[in-house]
Amino acid sequence: MPVNVIIHVSLIFLVVYLLVSSTSNAEGFEIESQDVRRSEFPDTFLFGTAVSSYQVEGGYLEDGKGLSNWDVFTHIPGNIKNNENGDDADDDYHLFLEDAEIAQSLGVNAYRFSISWARILPRGRFGEVNPGGIKFYNKIIDNLLLRGIEPFLTIHHFDLPQELEDRYGAWLSPLMQDDFLLLAETCFKTFGDRVKYWTTINEPNMFAEMSYVRGLYPPAHCSPPFGNCSVGNADIEPLIVVHNMLLAHGKAVKLYRERFQSKQGGSIGLVVHSHMYEPLRDVESDRQAVNRALAFTGGWILDPLVFGDYPPEMRQYHRSELPRFSSEETEYMKGSIDFIGLNHYSTLYAKDCIHSPCVLGGDHFIRGFTFTTGERDGTLIGEPTGVERFYVVPRGMEKIVDHVSKRYNNMPIYVTENDILTGYCPPLTEAAPNLLHDVNRINFYNGYLAALARAIRKGADVRGYFAWSLMDNFEWAGGYSSTFGLYYVDRLTMNRTPKLSAKWFQHFLANRSSARFNRQRFVNRTPKSRRARKSKYIVIATTNANATDV
Repeated sequence: MPVNVIIHVSLIFLVVYLLVSSTSNAEGFEIESQDVRRSEFPDTFLFGTAVSSYQVEGGYLEDGKGLSNWDVFTHIPGNIKNNENGDDADDDYHLFLEDAEIAQSLGVNAYRFSISWARILPRGRFGEVNPGGIKFYNKIIDNLLLRGIEPFLTIHHFDLPQELEDRYGAWLSPLMQDDFLLLAETCFKTFGDRVKYWTTINEPNMFAEMSYVRGLYPPAHCSPPFGNCSVGNADIEPLIVVHNMLLAHGKAVKLYRERFQSKQGGSIGLVVHSHMYEPLRDVESDRQAVNRALAFTGGWILDPLVFGDYPPEMRQYHRSELPRFSSEETEYMKGSIDFIGLNHYSTLYAKDCIHSPCVLGGDHFIRGFTFTTGERDGTLIGEPTGVERFYVVPRGMEKIVDHVSKRYNNMPIYVTENDILTGYCPPLTEAAPNLLHDVNRINFYNGYLAALARAIRKGADVRGYFAWSLMDNFEWAGGYSSTFGLYYVDRLTMNRTPKLSAKWFQHFLANRSSARFNRQRFVNRTPKSRRARKSKYIVIATTNANATDV
């Protein structure tokens, strides 16, 4: 072979390598290089994007909406990074028609969103239904259906009327079950003729963790060693909160099945958050720690909904504070999901804390007597991301789906959230040259979707996948600094600009080979979106751009 040909071929391989590993200088991380295609998934598979009400809507006191817990919490200085809030968020309350248009342009056939409880029932059961809120969500649902996109509706995603918190402590009280039942009934009556996919509550385990263990979400309850809040008990309150949320779910499903499901023809489930875990050491105690970590996260939520009680791994080490279900409750809790919604982001190592010392709360019941970490002998489990304890470990997707399928009799699964934080959200200037060129997110999607396809080939009944998120949004305690979106949102103008990953997702959904996706094709393009003063109306960018061209 001539020398010039050898040099040319070498340069090609070098460019390919740089594209795959462009944002990491670390060695040894798992790289999924195989091609993945839409055709590897069933024809009826739902591919969509996901958002939640408080994170994107804005319009926080418009058209009769009441104050939510997040409206109040974010206005307290120091609670949110940069003291930001969701008063405007992505202004989706005014711009949803445009957001539906960009979702349709991606080629998705489903769209996951949530109800703002305070927009529908501003005072819970202590007030009336708000017609303005009903009108808004009717507009969303009808517009999605006109575009051939299935609404995948979450009834409760972290935000709730502040009045319920003030009156009786919200989820710490069993009274909250009846308030949630009213919200669910209102949704079934009003939207159920068009909504065929329901999830009752998003991530009860993550809500309990962030609100009642770490104290980073409202109402900010915690206790040492997990945090230093003015109120709270991290060993007890999360158990009470989750118990009330599960019973509220069970009552709502019972109502749906008795009065609505046969006529409306929908299905209903709940969304759980779960990492995958691997033993930190090659010892039996750490393998048992993996089992406990899985049981004390996903199993904590799913076992009662499938089997009627908390996991035996929890009962084995139970304290008297772990609630019990009455015989009547067990009857309607058992089998109270038609499918499992699974939010999966990362994989961690697990270490036993029963037979060996641990730090950072691993020796507490609420942690399953397990210490989890992303590092072993100085080496990370996967490529780090912009979120602490989130690592890129594609094999974890296959493993968690396999675990859930086996533990829960191969119930239908929808992966309701999956993504990577590839950067932060500064203004789109020369200071952020790689903001739109999010190659790491493309590599993440390729690897995780390939792993999901393997799990399906092995027999897992997975029926949908939702990328989190359609656009950069208010990321809870992180404010607007985190960028999980396929679309960049300019905080001054609210213009949406597609990132490179949006083009990749569109390419993938059109069933074109991801190996043929030319990343360089979308570099050095000048955007057609224009900057303007913030208003209700925006121009949707229809082409990609390198940030240095803006």
